[in-house]
Amino acid sequence: MSRRVRRKVVRRGKEKVGTPEIEEITALDVKEVLDWTRLPDDTVIQLFSCLNYRDRASLSSTCRTWWNLGKSPCLWQELDLRPHKFDSAAASSLSPMCTNLQKLRFRARHEALECIQIGPDFCEKISSDAVKAIAICCPRLRKLGISGIQEVDAGAINALAKHCQNLTDIGFIDCRKVDETSLGNVASLRFLSVAGTTNIKWNLVAQHWGKLPHLVGLDVSRTDISPNIVSRLFSSSINLKVLCALNCQTLEADSTFISNNNHRGKVLLAISTDILKGIGNLFVETQKNDKNIFLHRENSKKDKKLDEILNWLEWVISYSLLRISESNLPGLDKFWLDQGTSLLLSFMQSTHEEVQERAATALATFVVLDDENTNIDTGRAEAVMRDEGICLLLNLARSWREGLQSEAAKAIANLAVNAKVAKAVAEEGGISVIVKLARSANKLVAEEAAGGLWNLSVGEEYKGAIAEAGGIKALVDLISKWSRSTGGEGVLERAAGALANLAADDKCSIEVASVGGIHALVTLARNSKADGVQEQAARALANLAAHGDSNGNNSAVGQESGALDALLQLTRSPNDGVRQEAAGALWNLSFDDRNREAIASANGVEALVALASSCSNSPHGLQERAAGALWGLSVSEANSIAIGREGGVPPLIALARSDAEDVHETASGALWNLAFNPGNALRIVEEGGVPALVYLCSSSVSKMARFMSALALAYMFDGRTDEIALSGAQNIPKNVNLDGSRRMAMKNIESFVMTFSDPQAFSAAATSLAPAALTQITESARIQEAGHLRCSGSEIGRFVTMLRNPSLTLKSCAAFALLQFTIPGSKNAMHHVSLLQNSGASRVLRAAAAAAGAPLEAKIFARIVLRNLEQHQTESSSL
Repeated sequence: MSRRVRRKVVRRGKEKVGTPEIEEITALDVKEVLDWTRLPDDTVIQLFSCLNYRDRASLSSTCRTWWNLGKSPCLWQELDLRPHKFDSAAASSLSPMCTNLQKLRFRARHEALECIQIGPDFCEKISSDAVKAIAICCPRLRKLGISGIQEVDAGAINALAKHCQNLTDIGFIDCRKVDETSLGNVASLRFLSVAGTTNIKWNLVAQHWGKLPHLVGLDVSRTDISPNIVSRLFSSSINLKVLCALNCQTLEADSTFISNNNHRGKVLLAISTDILKGIGNLFVETQKNDKNIFLHRENSKKDKKLDEILNWLEWVISYSLLRISESNLPGLDKFWLDQGTSLLLSFMQSTHEEVQERAATALATFVVLDDENTNIDTGRAEAVMRDEGICLLLNLARSWREGLQSEAAKAIANLAVNAKVAKAVAEEGGISVIVKLARSANKLVAEEAAGGLWNLSVGEEYKGAIAEAGGIKALVDLISKWSRSTGGEGVLERAAGALANLAADDKCSIEVASVGGIHALVTLARNSKADGVQEQAARALANLAAHGDSNGNNSAVGQESGALDALLQLTRSPNDGVRQEAAGALWNLSFDDRNREAIASANGVEALVALASSCSNSPHGLQERAAGALWGLSVSEANSIAIGREGGVPPLIALARSDAEDVHETASGALWNLAFNPGNALRIVEEGGVPALVYLCSSSVSKMARFMSALALAYMFDGRTDEIALSGAQNIPKNVNLDGSRRMAMKNIESFVMTFSDPQAFSAAATSLAPAALTQITESARIQEAGHLRCSGSEIGRFVTMLRNPSLTLKSCAAFALLQFTIPGSKNAMHHVSLLQNSGASRVLRAAAAAAGAPLEAKIFARIVLRNLEQHQTESSSL
């Protein structure tokens, strides 16, 4: 078998055919048995593309995997039916495959064909000649609906009038131009829709369409028809019962005409009329009944013609509501709340699939105010929920029809942005329904379902339910499946976005890792070219790496092959969102020692310095994470030195001048770490960093930023920078005034510490040293977020050394810092206490607490640190 494949495929005469998958197969030992089911998906699809439709269907039935591959959209973009018999059975079997059909070729005269509908997407490439061909080939045609044709000329329409004697329903919707005169020749017409069609000569309409002998329903929605033309049509058309004119602005402007109920017994449907009441007036039995006629059609069933009108009205109104919802026109809020929502929910219960699908799509669309920022209209969303719309949508989502599944899932996804709707979806069992749809082999269904899980997973209360329903595995499987195929960017972005939300939960993050989610997300980050996919993959990896204290995902992400390289590459993306999430992931990963050094080894210092240098005018989120990634990397002094050497000081100083509180914190944290090294401290002075840190220390809204800026300034002027300057190891520019910078720094450090000093409380504590007084001072001075900081032994040792510094300001600052690091109950308090005890700091603290010339603040803070040490020691001995 292998040799025959080689002769037939690999060589065609003397020319070699470039088919890598087949060449790989021929390399197998001829004695081995070839397992065709193990072929790569791309190879199977390539083989299918060489087969005719019958053989393709036959081969697809071999196994479930090939059946799913046989439905790949790329195989069904063109259809040539000329060599085949094409009847209703063949059409039924092929239709599910042809959702992306772009080209259709056939020879036969389809004399039995009665209905042709092409849309709702615009069909600009269909010509008048094509309409004429339809007329000739389909003499039994009863209904023709086409959207978005450039022009339907007289020849095409006259051909319909001549050859299609049974044609009762025409819809030339959203067309550029339709010949009005020739439409008057289609004498068999009962229903006509030109909704959204432009360039209509209304005088010709009134002259010719009013003479159509059987015209019952006319739809002119979304056109510029005037009240005068409506009056002329009503007066000239004998059998016309209903004229649908939704969102006709010229007509709506004449409120007197709209409110006039005397239209010669004919019904006018407009945005400002009571549509359901108007339709009810078509039926004698329901004139005094407020029931929704679309839901209570018992009387219409008795009258075939009236039932036909209702079916047509469902079709044209649902179409217009869809188009109106897509336009997101202002001023329609009252209409949507008063009757638009009810109409759409009625149409979702139609017996016609296309009406149901259109209504679900309109529901998905009309609630969205801003798609880019996922902003929806609360009133409209809750109106859907109040009228049991969630149950109706879930029923459609449970349908076996993939078109309904897709549109229902889209509507649920959009509506679920609203917290109340999300709760209703969960309570109605919707999460398991959406998870089931996420396993669909149909890309559109899976994409919308993944979007639903993305929006639902925003709520913390639904993450566990999604995991219990198997949603995490389904999302990872989606990524694994569609990352190997082209055109799957939509489903990949939504699946990765949902996993990113779920990964923020500790338990869910463990499951994401256990089902192969880390590998799948890293593969996306490495291989995808789509910004949205890259951004969500990086965000998911960032959230997975954020649980370093509770699970091993931080380490696991860093150790996944290619993960760090991929994230560093994404920091060079031109897209701010991608760079922001990649930097956030690297920041979280840097909390792990091995990851931190691996990032540095992978040229992470250069990449992150370049990122920080490029984002001074970028969104605050990117600035925060760029500085945060350098903060995390600079925990290692070797990395800190490398950051200074690579030019990291100037961009961090620039970010310290940001007007965003979050950026203040990360930039000051990074500069604090850098300032520990005397060489970097001098660079900060040289680059104008002192005024920037002084600004943060004195003016930032963030206590943490003020705290870390004060510590950075203390590092810079505790004497070590002077040693570097005096040794000549670094050349100091002439314009740098170290003494002036030192005075500015000390003044602001002192001011910062004094903001936590209450003279009355400190005097009382100095007098009594009572535990209650010290506790009161501790709680007043406490900076909550400082408890998350973790210092090394050398850093703690430096603060202990500062307690002996001649500078009274540095003594107070050091005592204040050690207080923050040792407050009982803080995350890293035990670690810091251990370092202090091992360094023999108690003696230095006692001396500081008793020093006669020390500031009162330094004494009290030192005393509180001693008390913290004693308290931790007592707790440890009691364990």
